Amino acid sequence: MTVSYRQPGVVLTDRHFTVPLDHDAPTGETIELYAREVVASDKAHQELPWLVYLQGGPGFGANRFVGKGAWLGRALKEYRVLLLDQRGTGHSTPANRQTLPLRGGPAAQADYLTHFRADSIVRDCEAIRREVTGGAPWTVLGQSFGGFCTVSYLSLAPEGLTAAIITGGLPSLDAHADDVYRAAYPRIERKVAAHYARYPQDVERARRIADHLHTDDVVLPNGYRLTAEAFQSLGILLGGSEGSHRLHYLLEDAFVRTPQGPALSDAFREEAQGLLSYASHPLYALVHEAIYGQDTRPTAWSAERVRAEFPQFDVAKTLAGDGPLLFTGESIHPWMFDSDPALRPLRETADLLAARTDWTPLYDSARLAANEVPVAAAVYHDDMYVDTAHSLATARAIRGLRTWVTDEFEHDGVRAGGPRVLDRLLALTRDEA
Repeated sequence: MTVSYRQPGVVLTDRHFTVPLDHDAPTGETIELYAREVVASDKAHQELPWLVYLQGGPGFGANRFVGKGAWLGRALKEYRVLLLDQRGTGHSTPANRQTLPLRGGPAAQADYLTHFRADSIVRDCEAIRREVTGGAPWTVLGQSFGGFCTVSYLSLAPEGLTAAIITGGLPSLDAHADDVYRAAYPRIERKVAAHYARYPQDVERARRIADHLHTDDVVLPNGYRLTAEAFQSLGILLGGSEGSHRLHYLLEDAFVRTPQGPALSDAFREEAQGLLSYASHPLYALVHEAIYGQDTRPTAWSAERVRAEFPQFDVAKTLAGDGPLLFTGESIHPWMFDSDPALRPLRETADLLAARTDWTPLYDSARLAANEVPVAAAVYHDDMYVDTAHSLATARAIRGLRTWVTDEFEHDGVRAGGPRVLDRLLALTRDEA
């Protein structure tokens, strides 16, 4: 059953679909998908082309817009938009510590989660496209991991697309997770240096907090164990347009005076808890490294292993000296499954995924080299989350892809830049820019 309702300037319709868990076994087990259809109120009865939006992540449901926020207003000038909750996220048969035990033990859970990568998401799109459009192709907009999915779409089912738009999400076609993180840590270090150049007072503040956490056992209100390494991971903020400022404001309110001496404030603890918890998006932690698996090599907790090659990120060594603490970000570590109560029951499942050696390819280089779908991609200069060099190499490997390389925005440019970013990329797909 579909239900329609209104917000300012738009008509929304809830859409529900049933798809195979394993598209190679179409008569087997099924899962449910949810998507929200959005159309401008004054175009609600018009025949319009479709644009399907694939959210970044992995593990996040589609944006919950109010009205015509961010890029959506520009899209609604000419499209009906489908905001898809990718499998396992939002209302689409969620996968988390509460639901995964329905599968059985950790081995069964890990087997189940192998079906939650880009290739399965693309095949979901193709299954529901026939129902939504009557078989007509549509335009896809992929942000970040949604862009990874879009490159898989161009590899697996280009016949389903009239155009493809990618924002901050051109993946390497053949890099192992180790290659991804070897490129990532130097980028993160540059972002931290830029933050400290903007807010030099944060150097002492960050060291003080890390030193406190290195010697004291701190547990947040939800049961999250806040270690110095967990504090470091707040650097994930630095990849967003407002992230440096948000981190600064968090650090400046960290301590209060108490009868027992200085302590981390309740306000700091509450905000840190919201930033660190994976309760709302556990798939990000569970399959984050699996999105890079394409052969028989295990990912094997790649970010943790590769970090050892960059000793400047070691908290104990930093505190033993007088240098600035380096934050981290865009990486998943095994200690997270010990610290976060939303992840603790899933530690063995995560270990099994990290050990898998049967990953299948996500991209078809030959098909991409022969691509005929109009494609435009925003590549953000020194993007903290997706390596620019990897993105540009992939751009050259996809026939006809047009890039817009810019340092005007960070990784969230499609949100921060809104209609202007989408307008520029649509023009590139139409050879108008």
